[in-house]
Amino acid sequence: MTNASVSQAMSTLDIVKRVSLCLAYIVVSASLIRFNKFLMNKDRFPYSMLLTSCHMSMSFSLCLVLYLVKPGAFPGVANSEGRKLLVLKWMAPIGVAFSVSLYTSNQAYMYCSVTFLQFMKEGNVIIAFLMSCAAGLQAMNRVRCAIIAWIIAGSAMAVSGEVNFVFVGFVYQLISQLAECSRAVMGEVVLSGGGLKLDPLSYTLFVAPACLAVLVGGIIATWDPAIPGALAKWWPYLLPNALLAFVLNILVATIIKDISAVGFIMAGVCKDIALVLFSAVVFAEVVTAHQCFGFMVALGGVFFWSFLRASPDSQAAMLAARLLQMPPESKMPNENTVLLPQTSSTKV
Repeated sequence: MTNASVSQAMSTLDIVKRVSLCLAYIVVSASLIRFNKFLMNKDRFPYSMLLTSCHMSMSFSLCLVLYLVKPGAFPGVANSEGRKLLVLKWMAPIGVAFSVSLYTSNQAYMYCSVTFLQFMKEGNVIIAFLMSCAAGLQAMNRVRCAIIAWIIAGSAMAVSGEVNFVFVGFVYQLISQLAECSRAVMGEVVLSGGGLKLDPLSYTLFVAPACLAVLVGGIIATWDPAIPGALAKWWPYLLPNALLAFVLNILVATIIKDISAVGFIMAGVCKDIALVLFSAVVFAEVVTAHQCFGFMVALGGVFFWSFLRASPDSQAAMLAARLLQMPPESKMPNENTVLLPQTSSTKV
């Protein structure tokens, strides 16, 4: 095989791998969301802090057992030896953000429908991008500002059309999204750089106890005497639920590492579409025409955003820049950029 054939085959395998990861994430994430919605009912297991703790306990326990059996599957642990302060520097804020995200997300199921919560999540692309700009990972321009306004308008229409709007659930979900995007941006730095370059399993092994420490404190502060009885009654459901959460944690870390934080958010958007359709058809959750229109507007903005990121030199990107009278951006040099002018070897 020629070098070009080998390169093309590797590129195809990489695409297949990324698509497979995203599909697996969509299925597992959507299943866990519906599972959590089922459990987070006042007549079943309405303890979001404890439910999240079960998730983290399972993730930490399974990672620890796997590490003891096969430490070679955790190269990031060996790479972080002698750098405990650096690990703590990153894992502490990620653990706090992760625990807040999981707790408030589960708590929102007590007040809002799954479809409404998925409508709100369309704003995650914007939140993640603005946080990436603040961290110096992305840059703002006029086209991106226009698309931000586009997505916000669509998301606002979808949210404002909710028939059974509950403000408390809206606040819980908003806090969850801010924490989730913070965790995604910090996770991208840790998994791809930040002096650690952790693999997904090592990342989960480090994050789970940090997250669990925050949640245990929350459980102590909000202890309910009915919790032991609920645990004894619902443990046959909590066990598979926690296993599903462990699989999701590994998939999320893998996608953030192999694709990006924005790629993870985009996979989440596709999951939202599938989940909204599934919830409306199977569980008969009410979706108004006003919400459908706003959802489609937001999706259009999200997909145009992803298209511009994938093809920044396309005709559509150039047209959008011209319409907004945006000055041409100077391209950053890469490994193929000629840094010095080539001189001709022909003498006159």
